[in-house]
Amino acid sequence: MYAAELATTLVKAGIVAPGRPDRITRQLVALKSWGLSLAGGYTSAAARDPERIALIDERRQVTFAELVDRATRISQGLAALGVKGKSRVAVLARNHAGLIEALVASASLGADTVLLNTGLSAPQLETVLREQGVELVIADEEFLPLVGEPGVPVIVAWADGPGRTTLDDLVARNPGGKAAPPEVVGRTIVLTSGTTGAPKGARRPPPHGLGALASILSKIPLKVRDTIAIPAPLFHTWGFAGLQVGMGLRATLVLRRRFEPEALLSDVATHRANGLFVVPIMMQRMLELPPDVRATYDLSAVRAIASSGSALIGDFAVHFMDAFGDVLYNLYGTTEVSWATIATPSDLRREPRTAGQAPLGTRLAILDENGDDAPAGMPGRIFVANGMLFEGYTNGASKEVSRGFMSTGDVGHLDPTGLLFVDGRDDDMIVSGGENVFPREVENILTEAACVREVAVIGVPDADFGQRLAAYVVLHDGHPADADVIRDLVKAKAARYSIPRDVHFLEELPRNATGKVVPRLLRG
Repeated sequence: MYAAELATTLVKAGIVAPGRPDRITRQLVALKSWGLSLAGGYTSAAARDPERIALIDERRQVTFAELVDRATRISQGLAALGVKGKSRVAVLARNHAGLIEALVASASLGADTVLLNTGLSAPQLETVLREQGVELVIADEEFLPLVGEPGVPVIVAWADGPGRTTLDDLVARNPGGKAAPPEVVGRTIVLTSGTTGAPKGARRPPPHGLGALASILSKIPLKVRDTIAIPAPLFHTWGFAGLQVGMGLRATLVLRRRFEPEALLSDVATHRANGLFVVPIMMQRMLELPPDVRATYDLSAVRAIASSGSALIGDFAVHFMDAFGDVLYNLYGTTEVSWATIATPSDLRREPRTAGQAPLGTRLAILDENGDDAPAGMPGRIFVANGMLFEGYTNGASKEVSRGFMSTGDVGHLDPTGLLFVDGRDDDMIVSGGENVFPREVENILTEAACVREVAVIGVPDADFGQRLAAYVVLHDGHPADADVIRDLVKAKAARYSIPRDVHFLEELPRNATGKVVPRLLRG
């Protein structure tokens, strides 16, 4: 059954399709020799579609053949600096063509690539570089003051003027030519978000076959040679997933270093993008654009806007689809398990807060405190089994595994139709006066109020009840409200113990570079 569904999905997406025999032969030879790492994926794509545009950013566009040639020259420059199989190369860059060329170059040498979060502070960067044993850093010029003098070579990915050695310098200095696959396959190390603590390095293996790609395509209607805009940060698991999907589809990727909602719509219209990979805060900013501004841009080519990284709160999914059409796909997953479930537009129309159902090749389990399957409607810990589980943290730790399923660290429940609802993190739940309370329930209520632009609810210590809820609210302009109004909104729809005793009004919520709210900054 799985094999048949896999084949059907690949054919429907155009991955298995006729073409020029010589190019198909070169593509298959490249895949056999290189595998499905970024280096292998783009080498095979260049063999099949050499003249097709692979990357577009603010400064240039690059064909698949040019991408592979530039990456080969960059890899030769990196090798001269001592990079080899299992070396650690760190990349600190925004979304642009040079970032992807650097990733392909590092993978072609068999090096492990550490994707650094552009929102890290200088002390955090210093710690990550030391703990990960980084031997070379590739960074955009704007981040050089944060990187400091790490004691290892530094190459500039995006330069605003003359100075240090750049990727373009490596391209110019090296001869290129046909590259040989590395003896070892490197790993991509993605940092966890660090919203509740220090970020950890998670080792992600390259895909072992086409199952991972087929998994996402079984729910999301993207096709070979599509054009895909990726405003989600490429250093994040979701942005990186968009890169891998785009590579597998030989898609043209549209990149921009900084997200601006109207600029994204302009890119989508100009390049006739068929898909977008976004995080929820980006969709919120898109929806906040005036309707007449949104109407300026022709988005008719879009078939799928794929969102992940944090939950869709309240009825936001419906509001978004009312404005942009039924093209929204909501993915739930983590750095450790990749994607676990995908909600389609029809799922979201029916249940706007659902995380959807497991896609092809993925199994889901909701386990109670005894490790048994929780009945429908009852909350339990979420566990996932698929072929995309991570290989563990670089510090030697891992996630809990039960019956072959890996914990996501979240609590959720299934409805009678099999749709997943994520109630919150394991450590989000608070006990207030003996009652279990998930802050997300309160966030869902408040976000539907006309006066509330965005909100975050967390647990704080309480001398009498152990813990209590505190709400941090950002109001819409022209919609005044006080703490009692906020409490009354919750009182009308939730139990007494869910009413936040503390209500704080902010100009904006503290978010990291991927748009997630950082709770520790609220508590501070």
